[in-house]
Amino acid sequence: MVLTPNTTNIKHKSPSIITIGTFDGVHIGHQKIIERLVKTGKEKHLKSIVLTFFPHPRMVLQPNFDIKLLHSIDERQEVLSQFGLDDVVITKFTKEFANLSAEDYVKQILVDELNAKHIIIGYDHHFGKNRTANIDDLKIYGKKYGFTVEEISAQDIEDVAVSSTKIRQSLLEGDIETANSYLGYPYFISGKVIKGKGIGKTLNFPTANIDPQETYKLIPKDGVYVVKSVMDGVTVFGMMNIGKNPTFEGEKQSIEVHFFDLNKDLYDKIIKVEILNHLRNECKFETVTLLKAQLQNDKINAVKYIEKYYE
Repeated sequence: MVLTPNTTNIKHKSPSIITIGTFDGVHIGHQKIIERLVKTGKEKHLKSIVLTFFPHPRMVLQPNFDIKLLHSIDERQEVLSQFGLDDVVITKFTKEFANLSAEDYVKQILVDELNAKHIIIGYDHHFGKNRTANIDDLKIYGKKYGFTVEEISAQDIEDVAVSSTKIRQSLLEGDIETANSYLGYPYFISGKVIKGKGIGKTLNFPTANIDPQETYKLIPKDGVYVVKSVMDGVTVFGMMNIGKNPTFEGEKQSIEVHFFDLNKDLYDKIIKVEILNHLRNECKFETVTLLKAQLQNDKINAVKYIEKYYE
């Protein structure tokens, strides 16, 4: 990973093939473009690079806009690294970067730093100050600076847009099945295990309280979910509650995971929790006894799901 510009002088000496975008979620629409990039790179003997941006441009240009992303930047890089790319380059998006003219952006970043020889980009791609340059301008710069431009079809771009929108909507509705089908892998939350109120332990369902790494991470709808994690190379399953613990008059949202058959101190560890299925919405119970009974029922339903799809 290279952070650029103004944070490093590392340059790519090898000729490269590049695609550019936010790639939040790295879903099946993105994956199709990345597969094309890697394949073409091998055919043309070019280093395959995804150029992406952080913070999200809206975070910088519209700081009052409450944007929620599917991935933290570390999560995005982790997922991107699984598709055979030679490198993921993260451009540090600043107001200064946003003010670069289109030609300065092309010359300084794409040509001088990344040694671009071929660029795969969408027909609707805009860049440079005020996003005034488009794919036709990029083709003109390509002739000047020695790279070719390949256009991603309108249909493929539409697939990317539809997938991103559908994933966000589905997660906010608790529809994990649909979200995961568009992602091509289970949606996940990464974070540090922190001290909670210890309520789970009193219910005989001790939980690991997850503190997501970034506040801009999209958290699915409050409710109970089937989850899995990998601990020291071993897959463990469990159930997760997202919500405010209304039975105990909670006011702050928490993310609590009860792992089945795991007796391990997880405090201060960074763990990744993959969300497999939605069991039920969060609700308030009249008594703790009723809540305990529901948790036992949740576990039975979670185990049934795991046995059906994962064993």
